[in-house]
Amino acid sequence: MISKELEAFFEYILINKSFSKNSLLAYKSDLLTLEKLYAAPLINLDTTSVFTLLSKIDNKRTLNRKLSVLNSFFEFCHKNSFRDEAIKLQQSKLPKQLPHFISHEFIMQSIEDIDITTWMGLRDKALILFLYATGSRISEALNLRREDIEGEWLRITQAKGDKQRLVPIAHSALKVLNHYDELSPFDNEFMWVNYKGGVLSRISAFKITKKYLGVSPHVLRHSYATSLISGGADLRIVQELLGHVSLLTTQIYTHVQKESLKETLEACHPMAKLHI
Repeated sequence: MISKELEAFFEYILINKSFSKNSLLAYKSDLLTLEKLYAAPLINLDTTSVFTLLSKIDNKRTLNRKLSVLNSFFEFCHKNSFRDEAIKLQQSKLPKQLPHFISHEFIMQSIEDIDITTWMGLRDKALILFLYATGSRISEALNLRREDIEGEWLRITQAKGDKQRLVPIAHSALKVLNHYDELSPFDNEFMWVNYKGGVLSRISAFKITKKYLGVSPHVLRHSYATSLISGGADLRIVQELLGHVSLLTTQIYTHVQKESLKETLEACHPMAKLHI
């Protein structure tokens, strides 16, 4: 049976935190699993018990996610006087990982192999171009309705935190998207559909990008941001286009700027060509 403190916390994050559906499910899954393992209300956990429960988790990212969820829960309990003692669990330090991306040339070359004589092949090409041209999260893309495209602009209404943003769509991608929309045999309010006319699933979208590009849909979002930064786009503009709440999240793409600066130095500065 779920503890009353967990019930209160779930109600709090549902109403006040504006989490996405996936984030809510992840929080619930982590906390309910931990409370079941502890066999007592989580509010009674102490630091030693926490790390005993989590000691078998080898993946540091998974461990940090669970620690972060517990910290949010304990902070909520302390602020609402469910618990006198405030606990702040220390997370593991992780090596900084650069986002995986693929080049514009690779994307454009790879989609040339798609058979667009069928509407499903045209859909696959349109989806790949749409993801690369807008930087949409896959959840945002799959929730796309036809009415969300206004001229050459995309209105994203299913973003994290229920926020909205407008993103321009490249004309070349929009042309393929409109062609697919015209040939689709189904009258569905959602843009991306499967062979039965139902809404395309995340698994199907993953299979499409994996088949032609060898990567997940999210890599196209990284590739979108990387292409913008490489082209000289301002970091704050990229932040707005991606829908990042914090500029710190967007700064993971500055490695592209650093590489570009290094290449420019090596190509143009005479000191870089000296071998002393």
